[in-house]
Amino acid sequence: MLHDRVLVRQETGEGERRSGGGILIPATAAVGRRLAWAAVVAVGQNVRTVEPGDRVLFDPEDRAEVEVRGVAYVLMRERDLHAVAADRFEGAEDSTGLYL
Repeated sequence: MLHDRVLVRQETGEGERRSGGGILIPATAAVGRRLAWAAVVAVGQNVRTVEPGDRVLFDPEDRAEVEVRGVAYVLMRERDLHAVAADRFEGAEDSTGLYL
């Protein structure tokens, strides 16, 4: 990875999902703009806020997909991340484990 690039793998597919109340929402249902969670696989040498293994929140509209050895990944800049969830933030006092 070069510069400020982050390579992530999305946690969930674009298929059916369930609401908090248990209602099945089909993949064809229109939804508003929704952010997605992904797991960080690799980072460039200039990335400061995330590490491989972290979970990040990003906008799926602003992404570049790449396939490596048959696995689909999303490549983005560090500035395109909206939040980071990592265990290393939970040790701090009054921490939720999220870095926004």
